[in-house]
Amino acid sequence: MNSLPAGFASHSLTYLHKLAPEQRQLRYCLFVLLCVFMGGCRQTNSGKAYRIGFSQRTEADTWRKTMRAGMNRELSFYPDVDFIVKDAGGQSERQARQIQELIDQKVDLLIVSPNAARPITPIVEKAYQQGIPVVILDRRTDSDQYTAYVGADNVDVGRTAGVYANQLLQGTGNVVEIGESPGSSADIDRHRGFMEAIGVHPGIRLITKLEGDWDKRSFADRLTSLLTAKPTIQLIFAQNDRTALKAYKVCRGLGLEKQVKIIGVDGLPGQNEGIDLVDRGILSATVLYPTGGKEAIRTAMAILKKQPFKRENKLPITLIDSANVRIMKFQNEKVVEQQVDIEKQQRRINDLNQIYSNQKNTLYFTLASLLIVMLLGGWALYLYRSKQIAYQTLERQNQEILDQKNQIEIVSAQARLATEEKLRFYSYISHEFNTPLSLILTPTEELLQKKTVNPSELKNNLLLIQKNAYRLLRLVDQMLDLRKTDAGKQRLHTAEQDLIAFIRDIVQDFLPKAKKRRIDLQFIPAQQTLPVWFDSEKLDKVIVNLLSNAFKYTPGGGLIHVRLSVIDEQVQIQVTDNGEGMTPDEQAHAFDLFFSGSRPFNLSKGLGLALSMEFIQLHQGDINVQSEKDKGTTFTILLPLGNKHLSPSEMNGSPTRQQSLIDLDDDDIDATDSKPAKQLGTLLVIEDNDDLRAFLSTRLSNEFEIIAEASAEKGWERILDVIPDLIVSDVMLPGMTGLQLTQRVKADLRTSHIPVILLTAQGQMEQRIEGTRVGADAYITKPFNTQYLLETIRTTLTNREKWQRRYASDFLSQSGGGNRQDKKFLNELTALIEQNLGDPAFGVEKLSRDMGLSRVQLYRKVQALLNMNVMDYLTDVRLKRAKHLLRETTKPMAEIADETGFNSAAYFTTFFKQHTQKTPSDYRKSSVKA
Repeated sequence: MNSLPAGFASHSLTYLHKLAPEQRQLRYCLFVLLCVFMGGCRQTNSGKAYRIGFSQRTEADTWRKTMRAGMNRELSFYPDVDFIVKDAGGQSERQARQIQELIDQKVDLLIVSPNAARPITPIVEKAYQQGIPVVILDRRTDSDQYTAYVGADNVDVGRTAGVYANQLLQGTGNVVEIGESPGSSADIDRHRGFMEAIGVHPGIRLITKLEGDWDKRSFADRLTSLLTAKPTIQLIFAQNDRTALKAYKVCRGLGLEKQVKIIGVDGLPGQNEGIDLVDRGILSATVLYPTGGKEAIRTAMAILKKQPFKRENKLPITLIDSANVRIMKFQNEKVVEQQVDIEKQQRRINDLNQIYSNQKNTLYFTLASLLIVMLLGGWALYLYRSKQIAYQTLERQNQEILDQKNQIEIVSAQARLATEEKLRFYSYISHEFNTPLSLILTPTEELLQKKTVNPSELKNNLLLIQKNAYRLLRLVDQMLDLRKTDAGKQRLHTAEQDLIAFIRDIVQDFLPKAKKRRIDLQFIPAQQTLPVWFDSEKLDKVIVNLLSNAFKYTPGGGLIHVRLSVIDEQVQIQVTDNGEGMTPDEQAHAFDLFFSGSRPFNLSKGLGLALSMEFIQLHQGDINVQSEKDKGTTFTILLPLGNKHLSPSEMNGSPTRQQSLIDLDDDDIDATDSKPAKQLGTLLVIEDNDDLRAFLSTRLSNEFEIIAEASAEKGWERILDVIPDLIVSDVMLPGMTGLQLTQRVKADLRTSHIPVILLTAQGQMEQRIEGTRVGADAYITKPFNTQYLLETIRTTLTNREKWQRRYASDFLSQSGGGNRQDKKFLNELTALIEQNLGDPAFGVEKLSRDMGLSRVQLYRKVQALLNMNVMDYLTDVRLKRAKHLLRETTKPMAEIADETGFNSAAYFTTFFKQHTQKTPSDYRKSSVKA
């Protein structure tokens, strides 16, 4: 009876006691039924599961309203969220007070869109330090103390506008910029990006930068003065579309709307917004600046539900001009239509829910009526008819529910099928990776357990480990290529080069393998040279895959022939062997992903042939197979000659071959080719326990130079001073923790290359995930095996040494992988060198200043990444530029010497000969002959 109104039960019972006994019994039963009925109809409201506070700088503009609309749409999927919104009205002090109010309300998560970076930073840091996850939206603060950031890169926005400004002005003209509110990160970053873009075009000059409408001030008068003065203004870059529209009105008032081009930012749909203004010709272009409302809610829910999330969520931007504005407008109209349809469906669902609720109440009422009929016989006929009607209604409802149930079962069956396909794919991967991993781990553990190992056994085990490591690496490369292909990110980078020399070079790599297995391996071209446009990296993988399969299924003493001929404006490449051959079923599915036929599944083959077909089709070519069981197999590749089938963006490749990994047999690797890993280096040990710190220092000092500190703060100072090769740190430290130190190391450009190994007594999976998330290279729990720690250090340093070699050899060709901060550093370093290549006085001193590092830090950073000093790298860049000019141009030596930073042609000749053993003239002649 607790569900009844207050006082109802007590008054009812008092009334019943005043009745006669027979009346009292009947009406007491009715009273009980009424209580049950009202209790069943009572609806309870459960509290919200999450409370999210949102501090918005203002909602006065359309862009902010669009952000809120995106948030509300996403929040409709999370009915258990209590969303608290605070509008600061564009006032930083008010926003800081509102954030404090949200902290006092103990929200579970805080989303902040700062009005200005510096005033909001302290209160945001306070929320973060109190354990409240903080998502920064749109504009950044002056601190890295936040959980996640969602927003577009304003530097890219400015840079995109600057690039398009150059296209409009064709490299010459005067520009006026109109900014955002002063001091905001958006205003600063967009201006910086715009200046970077136009800075490379001396003919484009920024006359001035006006401040947008703020604090009751207007730029209209100042802009009018500039437009009527000299020099003339050809273009206006406004940092938002509202400002751009006002600038257009000023130009129109002066009759200059046809002469002055205007670029805006935001690109919102709707009347008088960016897309509409471009479509009407008022703006030349606008940079689409996404609001990020939906992404902010998704990131917030991932944080609250302890799901994986990205700390930095960079939203994509794009330029909208007359070429694509109609498409963008049409897409936005379609999105609006779809949203209307979704809202209609939602209303329909709500109506159905209301109907269901009404029907449920009707059912309760019917049951109560049936019980009353047993007590009041006089109502039997009436209740019988009501029951029949209720049964008919219920039957229709049951039929509808049954139909919905059948639809749900169909969807569930489809979901189960998709899940089974995924599980089958994962089973394939696990099975294929398990064998080489076992063949690596087993001999390794065997060697570690033995006190002494004879050289022959050691060599055999190491060859087995090396073989399977190469196999794993190749499988991983193929998986990455497959991922790029599925995502549609594979692009051709072709160059015209001699196909015959290219294939002969690949065949040469397989000759030692063929000799040891007594296989007749021949390359039979129909002519001496054949220039063809192709992507050397992708075609290399195709030929290597076909040859690897041929060796895999060709017995010792067999033959593998590679033939090349020209047929009907196409080059034909055939790889023929006399091995096992294929059944008709295997031949029909040879290029299907993961098909293995009657043979055990092989991921290398299942991926390799499928990728080969993808790569050949990218070349607008074809690949097929002809095979007969026990009589051999022939793979035929057809590639078109010329470059008419290629787009200009696909003809930007390098003629240099990047050699693919080849599957090796157990006896294919000469022991003299293996090189021991570099053992010497500087290690920084950070541990607050004195005994453990002394033990680690003593144990590791046999192989490394050790620097030990008791706190992360002192450790950070030593890191900047010494730039160690590796850091071993405890997680639980006084003051700054090991996780915070790792995050700082990986975020700083000067130290991002340094590997970090974390030691901790917290071995739970959550702690491991957190350690990996902040960038730790290894996470070892206490108590730990010292030998395991040593091996982890050695392996980490060896891997870094591999990256040194790869950066040094392949960086300029943009080979994949590596730390994002390190690649950014090398990009900036190379760009600075190339920009100042013609300056003979340019050296390490100026380079270190431009990079924002000291000479020592720059030297150690470059040495750690490229395994060479800064001067050697500068020399290498100059030498490569000189070779390119000698090979690709007919410029005189004096001009080439001037472009590459040499004071005289004589010094250039001496320098070039010292490094290439050829004079520039000889090198040019040999390049022409080649």
